[in-house]
Amino acid sequence: MKQHPAKASYDILGAGPAGLCLAIQLRRAFPQARLRVIEQNSPDATFGFGVVFSDGALDFLGRDDPELLRLITPEMERWQDMMLDHPDRSLVIDGIGFAAIGRLRLLTLLQTRARQLDIEIFYNQRLENLAQLDGDLLVGADGINSLVRLSDPAGFESQTGQFSNRFAWFGVAMGFPQLTQTFRQIERGGQRLSLNAHHYRYAETGGAAHSTFIVETDAASFAALDLEAMDEAASARLCAEIFAETLEGRPLLTNKSNWRRFPRLWCNKWVSGHKVLIGDAAHAAHFSVGSGTRLAFEDAIALTKSLQDADTLADGLEHFQQTRPPVAAKIVAAADKSASWYDQFDQHLKLSPLAFAEAYITRSGRVDRQRLAAFSPKFAAQIEMR
Repeated sequence: MKQHPAKASYDILGAGPAGLCLAIQLRRAFPQARLRVIEQNSPDATFGFGVVFSDGALDFLGRDDPELLRLITPEMERWQDMMLDHPDRSLVIDGIGFAAIGRLRLLTLLQTRARQLDIEIFYNQRLENLAQLDGDLLVGADGINSLVRLSDPAGFESQTGQFSNRFAWFGVAMGFPQLTQTFRQIERGGQRLSLNAHHYRYAETGGAAHSTFIVETDAASFAALDLEAMDEAASARLCAEIFAETLEGRPLLTNKSNWRRFPRLWCNKWVSGHKVLIGDAAHAAHFSVGSGTRLAFEDAIALTKSLQDADTLADGLEHFQQTRPPVAAKIVAAADKSASWYDQFDQHLKLSPLAFAEAYITRSGRVDRQRLAAFSPKFAAQIEMR
């Protein structure tokens, strides 16, 4: 670990956004370093459909990697307002800027840039243990089920759990004007069941639009609908039926659209010996705040900067450990609060539409009345006039 970072060898496990972004940053910082990326899946393997970024999430790219921002910006769909569709009334919340891009398209763009920089990427390479890797620095960018993290849980001090709601990641061949949260309550077997759809467009080319459509439901509704017993196609048909008005009768598309519970994950240590974690290998941020890919990019940029400013790998890793997790922890904490709000969204639906919308927009604890008035003056005015 006394090697100078510019002369070290790097093995990155995982060729998702975190791993590819890091490889690109490291190649730019250390052109002569040995660098390789190892991925267990094929280049076009991904789940879900779109990736969403807040405007703030894109600001950092403009500062730290303008080339990457220029690469992905032309491919993005953008909007400045969001829609909250309560069962009794729809409300527009102004000033909630977001952008989205297809997951596979984002991967393709990152792969293209990596190839331009002569970065070696080895696909379809499933490792059973880490002994096959001999890099001076081993980076775990291998997601929530990270082999690197699982190889040393005590060293990384990982804490895990799950939220209670179930969700499935669908898509639909249509475009929505803005990011929308559609809440529905239905009657089945004498029970009142609650479901929510997070949906937004991520591509619109040649007259063809595509959107992500994540369906979420509480444990009781999940059981009452018997979704556990359904395959992807059957659950997609049922959800399309429930949200038929929103979907304008269109079917839902599947891509590994299994029902799951969102994981809780936080590692107190991101560095253990010559191993370091970034992205979903180190932390999980609930999709409701749209920060998962942002965190992955920021982790990669922060790790590269720490190594660039250090005389040895050990010094760079120590700086990364001291500086990056505290910043990420704030976003993950907000994401956890947001996820906890969604775990109780059936109870929040008892509120009036406007009170529900206020509870929604302040759910993460990062937005107070003053900040709301600054970026969403029209919606804030509605609250003040209640």
